[in-house]
Amino acid sequence: MALIPHPERRPVLVAGASSGIGAATAEWFAAAGYPVALAARRLDVLDELADKIRAAGGEAVAVRMDVTDDASVVDAVARASEALGGLEIVVAGAGDLAIGLTHQITPDEFAAQIDIHLNGAFRIYRATIGPMIERGRGDFVFIGSDVAKRPRPWSAAYVAAKSGIDGLVATIGMELEGTGVRVGVVRPGQTLTGMGMNLDQKQTEDMLNDWIKFGLARHGNFLSPEHLAQGIHAMVTMPRGAHLRELEIEAEGAIAKKGNH
Repeated sequence: MALIPHPERRPVLVAGASSGIGAATAEWFAAAGYPVALAARRLDVLDELADKIRAAGGEAVAVRMDVTDDASVVDAVARASEALGGLEIVVAGAGDLAIGLTHQITPDEFAAQIDIHLNGAFRIYRATIGPMIERGRGDFVFIGSDVAKRPRPWSAAYVAAKSGIDGLVATIGMELEGTGVRVGVVRPGQTLTGMGMNLDQKQTEDMLNDWIKFGLARHGNFLSPEHLAQGIHAMVTMPRGAHLRELEIEAEGAIAKKGNH
């Protein structure tokens, strides 16, 4: 099957667009001329961001999506497609963060993280991939994490979910080969977002001390959400015939002072 070129109009669905990486990604794509559907649970926040994008000359629509609910995901995808046309790019980045030592968290707490980060991403994939396969083109981007490669204590459920994302993407990549649809994973390192800001301070301090003990917190620099947005954009704008399947983005450490400089 011949590769179908990217069309001039490529509607984008960003799940998790109410804050952090998702919001930055939606704004980045809108500024680049892409029609964008913003999806998350907080519709009021999405409406504000959509208004901001439209005021800047972009095209945006807000749709409520709860990634833990099958019907909500399917409905949001239908609304986005109806408003913007067939989705050409989908970014699955919804999530939150709960921490705790693995022998202390409950099975329900563990399962909740899996449901949001892994099952939720699968629900979005399942609800959007069919039309892409039928058209013979499209890009689906999963937001993973560098914890899949370098696990961190206090984050077992999150690590398990993001490791699952890596396995899911690897499997999907084989299944989609020859369909014209591309799938990729972007793995952020430590990023300054709203995720985790409501964590218990004492638990957070204990967690960071453990990270330092195992060499997992080398410096205090963080990525900005815009860094990830730029990486996601680079992945899906690769010309047909090329496929950027994995992208890991890490915060650059501070440059050590030399002499009097």
